[in-house]
Amino acid sequence: MPEGDTVWNTAQVLDRALTGARLTGSDFRVPQLATADLTGWTVLESACRGKHLLLRLSAPEPGPDAALTLHSHLRMDGAWRTFQPGARWGARPAHLIRVVLRTATAVAVGYHLHELALVRTDQEHTLVGHLGPDLLGPDWDAAEAVRRLAAQPDVSVAEALLDQRNLAGIGNLYKCEILFLRGIWPWTPVRDVPELAALVELAHKLLCANRGRWTQSTTGSLYRGETTYVYGRRAQPCRRCGTPIDRAGQADRITYWCRRCQPG
Repeated sequence: MPEGDTVWNTAQVLDRALTGARLTGSDFRVPQLATADLTGWTVLESACRGKHLLLRLSAPEPGPDAALTLHSHLRMDGAWRTFQPGARWGARPAHLIRVVLRTATAVAVGYHLHELALVRTDQEHTLVGHLGPDLLGPDWDAAEAVRRLAAQPDVSVAEALLDQRNLAGIGNLYKCEILFLRGIWPWTPVRDVPELAALVELAHKLLCANRGRWTQSTTGSLYRGETTYVYGRRAQPCRRCGTPIDRAGQADRITYWCRRCQPG
């Protein structure tokens, strides 16, 4: 399940495989980009903002459209994988491929990508300008994240944390874990949450701790079955008090929580 740290890791993988290389071929398998051809373009950088991936490119010749960004969003099921030229693409079924980028030394394959688009790099803001402060970005601003959360006093804190316009990078796993660690009932209105700043600080700390590795852990353990406190642990005993973990739908997501540690 891609969250901010997973997307950050993906951007680093693409950066190592593609940055500085000239594309020897491209293959877009989505209708809106079916005729696009990036052969000859140079990859300048692979970056991310929140859950959005931004692959920045430079054209072979100067011109008004000589700098483009390939934007993609992983949502729940998207992924990028890199392979050696000639290697078998065994990551996922071929019918899920949305784009293939080739260089002399690597092949990058995007599976089940969402919101795939090519825009002028100076127009990136039209795709990501609405996002709040990026928890893993160089311009992270905790005070601004708190201000944006507080501006929605009647929204449940769980929904507010998932709203990427408030702060960018939190997904369902971190939402559940952050609220457990702070002892907050997920349906609490934002106005009733004590110490919003501490909540934001914890979110930043957890994502930074998991940046650079693919196993997400909020408990400190990387062993299978020991990486979370409540997420994915319905009916299992709470690691703190032993109460069975609850699970319920909330908005369009599933929320996990402990009734005793996070009383309503």
